[in-house]
Order: sequence, then C-alpha cells, then structure tokens
Amino acid sequence: MTFSSIFFIFIFLPVFMLIYFLCPEKARNILLIIGSLLFYAWGEPVYVILMIFSALFNYYMGMELERSANESGSAKGNLLFAIIVNLAILGFFKYFGFLVSSIGSLIHVSLPHPELALPIGISFYTFKNLSYLFDIYYGKTTAQRNVLSFCVYSMMFPHMAAGPIVRYTDIQEQIQKRQVNLFRIGQGAELFIKGLAKKVLIADNLSIVYAGINSTGRMSVVTAWIGIFAYTMQLYFDFSGYSDMAIGLGKMLGFDFKKNFDYPYLSTSISEFWRRWHISLGSWFRDYVYIPLGGNRCSTAQNIRNILVVWALTGLWHGASWNFVLWGLYYGALLLLEKFVLKNVLEKLPSWAANLYTMFFVIIGWVFFSQTDFGAMGRYLLTLFGIGAKGFIDGTALYYLRTGIILFIICIPASRGLLYSRFIRLTKRHPAAAVVINAFLLILSTAYMVYNSYTPFLYAQF
Repeated sequence: MTFSSIFFIFIFLPVFMLIYFLCPEKARNILLIIGSLLFYAWGEPVYVILMIFSALFNYYMGMELERSANESGSAKGNLLFAIIVNLAILGFFKYFGFLVSSIGSLIHVSLPHPELALPIGISFYTFKNLSYLFDIYYGKTTAQRNVLSFCVYSMMFPHMAAGPIVRYTDIQEQIQKRQVNLFRIGQGAELFIKGLAKKVLIADNLSIVYAGINSTGRMSVVTAWIGIFAYTMQLYFDFSGYSDMAIGLGKMLGFDFKKNFDYPYLSTSISEFWRRWHISLGSWFRDYVYIPLGGNRCSTAQNIRNILVVWALTGLWHGASWNFVLWGLYYGALLLLEKFVLKNVLEKLPSWAANLYTMFFVIIGWVFFSQTDFGAMGRYLLTLFGIGAKGFIDGTALYYLRTGIILFIICIPASRGLLYSRFIRLTKRHPAAAVVINAFLLILSTAYMVYNSYTPFLYAQF
C-alpha cells in the first residue's frame, strides 16, 4: 500500500482515522500498531515478520544497553552486537547480490546468487532503530520499557516506508500522550494534500519526460540538459512530497515530526544544500558516524578521511551499486573543496551566482545518481558538454520544450517555496481559500491517479 493510491486515500485512511479518533486514548497505540501491520502487509506480507523482529530485537537491546551502562565494557559490547545484527540484516537483503556480483567481477567469474526483493523501508527503520540504541548508549534517553510503545515508534506507518528517519527522542513524550483533534487533523490533511500534489501532479509527469529522454539513445546537448533537469526536479518533488505526506499523517495522528526538506534548491553552497536536503539522513550520519570518528576536532588529514568515509557510506546507503558510492564521494570531494579552498570565494559571490554554482554541481551529481551503468553515465555527462552529442538542439528537445514548458515553469518557483508562500499569504487574508485550493488539488490529483499508471516513490527503492 502506498500513500499515493486511491485505496489508501479514500478507504484505508478515512476508516482508520475515524476509528482512531473515536477510540479511547489508551487504545490508540495498539490501534496504530495494528494499522501499521496492515499497511505494511498489504504489499509485503512475508517481510512483516522481519519488521516485527527488528522492533522486538531493538526493544530488548535497548533495555540491555541501559542495564549494562554501569558495567565496564559490557555496554560497548552490547552496542556492537546490536549494530552487527541490524547491519547484517540490512546487508543481506540490500547488499548481498551487489557484494557477490562485485566479487565475481574482480575474479572474472559469474557467481550465481538469489535475487532478493528489497523489503520496503528496511534502510529507514534500521537506521531509526539504530539511532534509538545510540541515544541510549550516549545517555541521551532511557530505554522504553513498554514493548507496545516501542513498536509504535519502530513500526508506525507514516514514516516507515521512506522516512523521514524520526529520532525516538523527538517523539518520546508523544508516544505516551498526544493531542488528536479536528484542528490537527486539518493541518495534517493540508500537508498530506500538498505532498500528494507534489508527487502526482509534478513528479510523476517529470518522470515521463526523463524516462522518454533517457531511452532515446544519442541525444543533443539541449535534450540531455532537459532530461537531467527533469530528473533533478522529479527527485525533489517525489521525495519532499513523500516527506510532506508522512509529516502530515503524523500530525493527524498527534505526532510532530521534524521537516525533512527545507527548499534545498535555494542553497548557495553544497554545504548548505546538504543541510536542507534529506535533513534526517544528513543529521544521522553527522551524529552517529562523523562525530564519533572525530568530526572536525582532529588533524586535517583525519578530517578529510572522516568526510570521505561519511559520504562513501551516504552514497552506499542509497543503493547497492557503485554509482551511488561514486555519487557520495563526488559530494565528499565538493565539500572538501568548499571547506579548504572555496569558502572565502563563495562568501564574496552574489547570492544568485552562488546558487547557480550550487545547482550546476547538484544537477551534475544527479547524473551519477540516476545512471547505474558507468558507460551510460559517461556518455550522458559528455553529451551535456557537447562531446558525442547529436548537435546542440534537435527535434526531441523542441518536442519536450513545447509539451513540457508549463510544467518546467511551475516546478522552478514551486521548488523554491514561492508558490507555497503565496498560498500561505492568500489563506491568511482569505481562510476559505485554503479549503477551495486543497479540495481542487485533491480532486486533480485523484483524477491523475485514476487515469495514469502508478509510479512508485523513488526513495522507497532505497
């Protein structure tokens, strides 16, 4: 089951919310667990067992970590054991085939291996559970004693499939007691519709443009730039749309999740971009990998090592393919360049020029991200700069400019927050306008879902 499906929006969610709203407060956690299991089992009933095991194992290890906190060496051993088990499960389902194929390539032998379906959300709920254990180990929180309360945190359906990676410390009190009222449901519904419109009306249409261009073979320079621009915008609207929907659903259920995107395409440096893009993942690697490695409180050589390690792991987290590792190291190199070479230069640039610099390298980065085949990646990069291109502009480019110009014009201000800020300004003067606009977006999105083929969320694949 996905958020952008007719069944979820018009059957599952209304029925669940009605029961949730009417049931006693003490029963809501149990209902939320049941609803989450149904939501997850709808698409992958077999992997429900894996998700339950992950929740119960980390619940038990949390108590063990707290119990052994005062015993010399024992807490560190428990933490290491928990990390190994969590990463072993993640590694087996997500990276086993990649590892076997990589070894086979090195020794020039084809090694057979089973093709395992990736359990939905395994990267997200694994990292979420690990953050809980780390916070207990570092004394930032205490272990949850109630197994049902921990299962609410670990398995809650709004942020289970594709994030954000919610910290236990951020919703610890809300798990026990939270407000559920019509006002919060209305706020959440507005966020959900905003995210739905991003996904269905913008991202899904941009995906058609990119898929069409990516399948054309040899292309002109302009065609290549249109294609990667479409992918750049598709990825933002797809993932930020999911995050808006997840945060909106959380608010409807009485939870306040932190934002996961803060208009990253406004950034004036690569460093700023990563403070605004997928905030929950960036902060996870900062707090649980970068800082424990020594962060920037070490020698320059060690700091460089720390940055490259973190970004190689960030890339690998996104997928079992070497192009993701390359993409991560690409950003690691850019961040090092900014930190040690370009910092003073960027501070002197006008904001528009700094934003242009940032977006250029971000767009180039999405070529590494989108192309798993290194040959295709190289050809696409060369085409962007006119090498091996089918001329500067061709009929394909003119076709996509003609048919997609309105979509392209809309997605630029929308990705920079201009449309939403106008919406907020309008609804403050005319509150009824919010109802009309949200109803219109919901109806239009529904029409698209009915008449167009289903397109999965991109980040659900990671």
